[in-house]
Formats: sequence, C-alpha cells, structure tokens
Amino acid sequence: MSIAIKTQDEIEKMRVAGKLAASVLDMIAEHVKVGVTTAELDAICAKFTADHNALSAPLNYGADQNGEGGFPKSICTSVNHVVCHGIPSEQVLQDGDIVNIDITCKICLDPEDTPEADKKYYHGDTSKMFLLGNVSPENRRLCRVTQESLYAAIRKVKPGTKFSELGGTIQKHIKKAGRYGIVKDFCGHGIGYVFHEEPQILHYKNGDDRKMAEGMIFTIEPMINLGKGGTKLDKDDGWTAYTIDGKNSAQWEHTILVTKTGCEILTHRSEEKEIAKLLNN
Repeated sequence: MSIAIKTQDEIEKMRVAGKLAASVLDMIAEHVKVGVTTAELDAICAKFTADHNALSAPLNYGADQNGEGGFPKSICTSVNHVVCHGIPSEQVLQDGDIVNIDITCKICLDPEDTPEADKKYYHGDTSKMFLLGNVSPENRRLCRVTQESLYAAIRKVKPGTKFSELGGTIQKHIKKAGRYGIVKDFCGHGIGYVFHEEPQILHYKNGDDRKMAEGMIFTIEPMINLGKGGTKLDKDDGWTAYTIDGKNSAQWEHTILVTKTGCEILTHRSEEKEIAKLLNN
C-alpha cells in the first residue's frame, strides 16, 4: 500500500492533535505517584481530553459491529512487565514501579456545519515512561536506553531516508547498550485522520527500502525488554501484552512529520529541551 503525503491543511490539523496529546502527558505527570490507581489516571486524562473538545482514540477501538470487544479505556497504562496496551484498572502504583502511559487524542477541526458523516478526526499519538520512587538502577537504565533509541531513530528522519534505517538504528543502539530484547510483535505506524495506516515502522533491522518524503507522518515507538523480546497476550482481556519471561519493559513514542530538510516532532513535550539540540546536530 502507498504511504499518504499529507496536505498543508492536514499537517496543520495534525500539529493541533499532536500538541494536545503531548499536553495530556505533561498534565498527568503530577498525578503519577505511589498510591494512585491506573483507573484514576485514565479518568483524569479522559476528562482533560474532553475538556479540550477532543476524544480519546483508544476508547472502544477495535470494537465489532455490535460495539463489543473494543479497548475499554481511554489511555493505555503498561506497568513493569506489561509491554503495551495495559488496561487501566484498580491496580495501585507501587514504589519502584515503571509505567508507560500511552495517549492518543483525536480531534475534529472541520467547520461546525460539516455533516457528521464527512467529519475527519486527526490523531496525535505519544507515550512516555514514568518512574516511581526508588526505581532500581537496571530499570532506570532500561528506560533511558529505550528513550535514547527513539531519539537516535528520530535523527535519521528526512526525505530520502529508507524506512529500514529506523529499525537498524534502534537495533544498533540497543545492541551496543547491552543484552536487551527488542519487541518485534508490535510496531510504529503511519497516522493521520486514520489511527493506523501505512507505513509500518519496525524497530529492528529490516528490509523496508521505501523512502521517506516530505509530508509523511508516522510514529516511532520502540518497546525494549530487560529480558527476551517475545510477548504474550492476556487470554482474558485480549489486549494486554506481557513479556514472556516476566522481566520489565519500556516504551517511548512520538508522532513525526517529515519536513523538507529533516523532521518535526508533533508530540514534543515541554520537558524535552534536549530534542531541539538533538535535531540541530
């Protein structure tokens, strides 16, 4: 399938969606602490998103024609050995936990008189790791190395770069850092008014020779495990993915726009001062 090139109007709408998603992560940071449940975090994020005239894209995502089987919450909260798609619950966050919070907002910026059937909702998708209290050195390093691998891949984004370079760069960084497992069961993706579209962004060495072009938008979201890279799906909820060996996992994600000379991080957070320096090197 072909990779969509966004129009300038679509890019502007994606900037709004990306900024909103980043603001949710900025907002929730003060609430992520020992003693809080992931369900409480979900409720706070859902209200913040709604208050900004947007929707939480994960809610009911994947539901069948009868409205059943979809993701039941507004955000993903993946704690410790949960790789991704953790469902917010009454689980209480503990001292030493690491938790990934994955936010996807979708917002309609069409004129108010646009018929509902014609409205398009643009998506901003991003995640980060939160470290609670006395996190072990190996878990802190896991989170740092994973974030570094995301940044290393972002530096490669520009017109003419092969998509395979992203996965190759991530794998090289992870291999150099030590004996970690790269998750291959999940990937990044193109994004726009469709939540998941082409291309698939693999986070390991691969043969995708398609080249980036100005106006493409996609996510990069490496998932790195302390142990093996394999995952297993929760048989009861059908969503939660765990590491196969019970060791912890980390993930960081940004939505990226390919520009004329490089890239723009549409989900850049206020805390990420190092990114401006990173992209100017």
